[in-house]
Amino acid sequence: MRHKYTTAAIALARFPLSEASSLVTLLTGDFGVIRARSQGLRKPGAKMSAGLQTLAESDVTLLKGKEGWRLAGSILARDWSRALPFKARVRAGRVAELMLRFVRGEVNDPALFIIYTNFIGSLANLSEEEQDAAECLAVLRILRTLGLDAGVIPGESDEDFSEATRAAVEADRKDIISRINRGIAASGL
Repeated sequence: MRHKYTTAAIALARFPLSEASSLVTLLTGDFGVIRARSQGLRKPGAKMSAGLQTLAESDVTLLKGKEGWRLAGSILARDWSRALPFKARVRAGRVAELMLRFVRGEVNDPALFIIYTNFIGSLANLSEEEQDAAECLAVLRILRTLGLDAGVIPGESDEDFSEATRAAVEADRKDIISRINRGIAASGL
């Protein structure tokens, strides 16, 4: 019998596998970025479909097998695609897409989950300029976590998206954008 793992996760992307199955890319609190197969997800009325929509934060149950991860259940905790205004969703999607470009296969680094969940949690009540600063900060922290930036990052921790930290990013925006571009270039993408 396989061991079941339960963890918090955000669905970053879904890809069809067969007529009814999908491959879901999850950012998890315990295992980092993983790809898991979900059978029957594409059927009308599938029980797990609400918890595995893009930008849905859920408690998922996973099984690890010979052929990789398989989803055994999901319970929707928060649907960020409905909770965020349109421009904030676009920013959250851009950061998720960038993270998926950098992560080939699986990365077992739970810090990515902390960075991303705090980033999208901060977006709801921010102006566009503040959202831009939060986006730059999240991307820079992701690059550092993946080993593509070694400079000093404003803030005390990966959870810090406070007003003072965002103001420090806004004040030094040119340098931070330059560091992000160097990190992207260093990745070879």
